[in-house]
This record gives sequence, structure tokens and C-alpha cells, in this order.
Amino acid sequence: MNNRHEHGHRFQGTPDRLRSPERIELLQVDRVLALCIDDLTITNVLDVGTGSGVFAKAFAGIGAQVTGIDPNPEMLEIVRRYVPSGTFQDGISEKLPFHDAAFDLVFLGHVLHETDDPLAALSEAGRVARQRVVVLEWPYREEEHGPPLAHRLEPQTIVDLAHEAGFRGIECHRLKHMDIYLMSR
Repeated sequence: MNNRHEHGHRFQGTPDRLRSPERIELLQVDRVLALCIDDLTITNVLDVGTGSGVFAKAFAGIGAQVTGIDPNPEMLEIVRRYVPSGTFQDGISEKLPFHDAAFDLVFLGHVLHETDDPLAALSEAGRVARQRVVVLEWPYREEEHGPPLAHRLEPQTIVDLAHEAGFRGIECHRLKHMDIYLMSR
């Protein structure tokens, strides 16, 4: 396993950019949240790669107990300010430090393309999820927002990885500027 600081595509921007009004609008947080929890009763959520806590704050806002991991200590400081009720710790998606089926929902927002091993990340997410794993990714097209095309994942690649990780139910929804994948065993 690589050391957490050796991730090849690790976010290189500033934390302020992650919370800019323009980016928040692109994320369609309310729509993403609605899709994540559709038909589920959620009491706790793991936000993998929590970053500045945009989605952690949204999950906390619906009353879910939020836990988040991120390999970047600066991001952890920021998310703790925005979501003081949450529990946040250092960690990587490929090796989650939690028990099997510990969370109702595991959320990977713009994380899968950043991982060194997307299959391991999905397998780990599935291991710690009781009900659903949600992957939010940039669409596979060149855009002015988000990572370059070379760092994005093709939709079929995500679906193939999900199947390989043991997910049987996989729904993909296209949003204005994102693709969201709802996965269940």
C-alpha cells in the first residue's frame, strides 16, 4: 500500500476554491443529497475524501452522524470548522479504518479519480457500507471546471470497477456537471 502522501492525482488547488460559490453551484448539493438518500433511512454517513466538507455539512444538515476521512491535514482542519458535530480523521479510501457495515451510506465525492487504486477504494467502501455507496464524479469530457480529461474516469470504467468490487445494483444519473453512481450489493 502506498503512503497516503504518494497519491498521484491528489487535489492540488486551494481549500478556498473548493468552497467558492461557483463550485458549490456546480455541485448541485441539494440534488446530490436527494439522490444519495432516496428510499433510505440514513443515520450515519462516511464521507471519503471529505475535503472542505461541502457534502459532510449537507449530510449533517439532515441529521446524519457524519464521519469523514481525508489524507490532507489542512482539509481536516477546515471541515472541522464547518461541521463541528462530525468526526474527521486522517485516512485514504483504499484502506478505510472502520468495521464492516459500519455506515448506512458511504459517499465518495470527486474521490475515485484521485485514488491510486479505484478498485480497492470501491471494495473498501462496499465493505463498510450497510445500504449504499455513492460515487460522484466529473463527467468524462473536457471542461473548464474539474480535473483534466486524463484524470477523469470513463463511465463504463466506473461501472466495470463497481461490478468487480461486488456491486450488483448500479444506477447512474447525469447531472448538469457531474455523474452520480448509486451502488448496492
